[in-house]
Amino acid sequence: MQLTGIHHLTAITADAPGNKRFYTDTLGLRLVKKTVNQDDTSAYHLFYADGQASPGTDVTFFDWPAAPEKRGTHSISRTALRVAGENSLNWWHERLAAGGHAKGAVTLLDGRASFDAEDPEGQRLRFVDDGGAGEAHAWSGSPVPAEHQIRGLGPITISVPQLAPTEAVLTRVMNMRRDRSYASPDGEGEIHVFAMGEGGPAAELHVAVQPGLPMARQGAGGVHHVAFRTPDLEGMHGWARRLAESRIPSSGEVERYYFRSLYFREPGGNLFEIATDGPGFAVDEALDKLGERLALPPFLEPQRARIEANLKPLG
Repeated sequence: MQLTGIHHLTAITADAPGNKRFYTDTLGLRLVKKTVNQDDTSAYHLFYADGQASPGTDVTFFDWPAAPEKRGTHSISRTALRVAGENSLNWWHERLAAGGHAKGAVTLLDGRASFDAEDPEGQRLRFVDDGGAGEAHAWSGSPVPAEHQIRGLGPITISVPQLAPTEAVLTRVMNMRRDRSYASPDGEGEIHVFAMGEGGPAAELHVAVQPGLPMARQGAGGVHHVAFRTPDLEGMHGWARRLAESRIPSSGEVERYYFRSLYFREPGGNLFEIATDGPGFAVDEALDKLGERLALPPFLEPQRARIEANLKPLG
């Protein structure tokens, strides 16, 4: 039983209109689902992805009126976005530097050319050259040329104060394999790479061991959770059994309508999700109309008028 890679990453914004502008106008991602947090319908849940709304490309946000994140360990600390080739990486560095979002030069990190960036709320990003491996689905409506568009997520970096407890869950429970290590670019500890499935940047979790950092406090500009891919419901049932057999507390299976989910915390305190690849975002909207209207799962549809009245315009 194997996870196949990163499914999505969910972060927090306190400025949904500004968030939408940056991720669609600047980063060129497609808003593929405009919905609400199913556990808090007063908040938007915005999903940005590639042209086909493919699993593994979703960066999503809860819109909460939260104070800025306090950075530290016990956190999901950096979200990498993959692009194809040196030319694309340099194109993105120039584009983001012009807006003040690039944080440092293009450099070689863990054998891959990359550079760090931040969104307007301080969300920590990393642009990585993935060499163009695997599928990519450009969006015709993007302001970014097709050859430079973001191809998907990964790797994702988490920060923990101790490696051993987190490693035990990653390898013995989640069946990841420890692949290699490298020095943190900021000098704040060593980073250990754990791979899933076929490996590669779309299927890696990087674990930074940083006992000298304070404990993070979640907020705007920070990450809420990271989700890993399982292909189907059979896989989801298997993971639910495995967590139960390992005596790891979890949410149990949760029907999110666009995918089935399972949530639990690893020993470093970070919230993990396992999510199915399907049925996908086109289950309730035509593929060419994704994200154009507020989408609600069937159990929330009777509350549409109330929900819409409580949401601010996105612009």
